[in-house]
Amino acid sequence: MDKNKTVLLVHPEISRTKYDFAGIIDNEPLELEYIYSVLVKAGFEPHIWDGQVEKVPFAKRLRELRPSAVYICGRTRQETFMKEYARESKRLGALTMIGGLHAQRCYKRFFSDYTDFVFTGFDPVHVADIISGAAPESISSLCWKRDGSWVVNRAVPHDIRELPRPDRTYFYQHSDRYRYLELLPAAHVRTSYSCPYRCSFCIRNRMNCGVYSQRDIADVVDEIAEIDCENIYIIDDDFLFDEKRLEQFAALIRQRGIRKRYVCYGRADFIAAHPELMRSLADIGLYYVLTGIEAADDRHLEAYNKRLGNEVNERAVKLLNSLGVNIMGMFIVDLDFTAADFRSIWRWTVRNDLRHAAVSIFTPEMNTELIREYKDRLITRDPSHWDYLHVVARPSRLSVRGFYFHYHILLIRLFIRAWRQGIYDFIDYPFFIGSMIKNMFGFGG
Repeated sequence: MDKNKTVLLVHPEISRTKYDFAGIIDNEPLELEYIYSVLVKAGFEPHIWDGQVEKVPFAKRLRELRPSAVYICGRTRQETFMKEYARESKRLGALTMIGGLHAQRCYKRFFSDYTDFVFTGFDPVHVADIISGAAPESISSLCWKRDGSWVVNRAVPHDIRELPRPDRTYFYQHSDRYRYLELLPAAHVRTSYSCPYRCSFCIRNRMNCGVYSQRDIADVVDEIAEIDCENIYIIDDDFLFDEKRLEQFAALIRQRGIRKRYVCYGRADFIAAHPELMRSLADIGLYYVLTGIEAADDRHLEAYNKRLGNEVNERAVKLLNSLGVNIMGMFIVDLDFTAADFRSIWRWTVRNDLRHAAVSIFTPEMNTELIREYKDRLITRDPSHWDYLHVVARPSRLSVRGFYFHYHILLIRLFIRAWRQGIYDFIDYPFFIGSMIKNMFGFGG
């Protein structure tokens, strides 16, 4: 490398329309903050550009900094932006690297003349190694070019206990933007990699080579104590998993007098089976639990390999409601849905007093068995449509227009109910409901 030590770390915007729920949930760029920390220690001058919050366009920032290297990460729906930014960076002569969840699974989609390296795992030290000129054949979980052809090094799991503390300078500079619903600001903390469960529709259990890896909980509490933010979003794929670890977490938070609010993911069967533990977590500040309810009937739950029934989901909602903990129930509308199935989700939320609900369209993930199963039914190959708001494969019992109609009717009913209950009072309800009406027979967002 030359003497230019400037490195630009990039997380693209989610979309270029307002209908992307920006300003409702905006996530701290934790992956980039880990890399930032490692690069500073290695003697580089990193800069973060997060398209969720930046007012200065990427191209302008790129020209201002003239970095020697650019690292870009993102999810499937951001693929087009990731490629666009890599192309612009290469035009200015920067070394280009692609990482993130989408690249780890679908690395071949980024093999191009304007991309130099693609990471199939996450170890921030490897980014510093590449920029420092280390031999790429010595670095695991890496794709690189040799004599014009791509070489794919073996992917290996990373021990999460080796992660450095993230440098949150950028987060503090933009603390007016990073939020989870009404919790503003909300800082991210990761305590584990991958997911120990094997739901058929989800790829989270494939991450980190499918190896579940946990941090020491005392180290997690140390990090939380250091963060100058009262809202902590624990972004593990499933934080409510290890009973003894969670008991230790609650005990340490209590012993140290840490007073914060927490958001985390957790399965309904764990919640329902551990009422006293959930009470203990509520006492230390558990505020939101994101739970995959998935379906209003047992048939779909069985197809998704959830290994629980709706009676368990109902008990989990009842328990958290009784503890004053908000449960965000996440549903999937399946491609085999009829109009009655959409209505059944609405009735389920009302019957069980579920105030917070999120509804995604079933989406076969790229480079999985599901995408191969649905390949003859795909109606789009545009990666930006892999946002769980678009129909990407043809429904089996409704037309595409009919599916969108019933989907948006369900969303409108849920939004109006939330509006009447006075939750999410910070959002522009008329705009989002108007957008849903506009998109009732398709999706133009």
